[in-house]
Amino acid sequence: MEKKLILATNNLHKVEEFRQMFEQTPLSGIEILSLKDFPEFEAPPEDGDSFAANATIKARAAAAKLGITALADDSGLCVDALDGAPGIYSARFAGLDKNSADNNRKLLDLLAEVPQGRRQAAFHAVIVIATPDGRLYQADGQCRGEIAFTPDGAGGFGYDPIFYLPQYGCTMASLGGDEKNRISHRGHALQQALPILVDLFAKI
Repeated sequence: MEKKLILATNNLHKVEEFRQMFEQTPLSGIEILSLKDFPEFEAPPEDGDSFAANATIKARAAAAKLGITALADDSGLCVDALDGAPGIYSARFAGLDKNSADNNRKLLDLLAEVPQGRRQAAFHAVIVIATPDGRLYQADGQCRGEIAFTPDGAGGFGYDPIFYLPQYGCTMASLGGDEKNRISHRGHALQQALPILVDLFAKI
């Protein structure tokens, strides 16, 4: 049987990050697909009340309808000074018709009067793996940092240009891809998920 894993997302930035992270693992020979490979698939509404709930919705639907083991992640930025916002609304923080630059601008505006030392934040990610027969597995990851005062860096996506990492002296968007994947919330979650995936595919 062919060994395939579907990433239950249409976000090509996420797909590329996951593919890069898989290259250095025992799963490097598995065919990695995304929802872009299945244009007929209608993704369900992400109406959960947590990262875990939304990831479960996506992974379960893809595995059940496509008959392929699915991996979904739901992630976002939680800012301490905003009581955890934007959280699960990170992708649509500035509105459904807005983009990442709009989201970053809104966040910086909200924090305009918040001084350095009180701008702590964390990226959170939850990975859920679903099998066609209904089994579910979960892994979690986090990366802490601060919100910068201005965007910087040409790499990454989303909030990366304003997520400052004091230990590196730069934003997430200024890191190289390998280093970002090593320390990111998604990278930490995948490290937990890898043994689960290796065990699943060893039985196929």
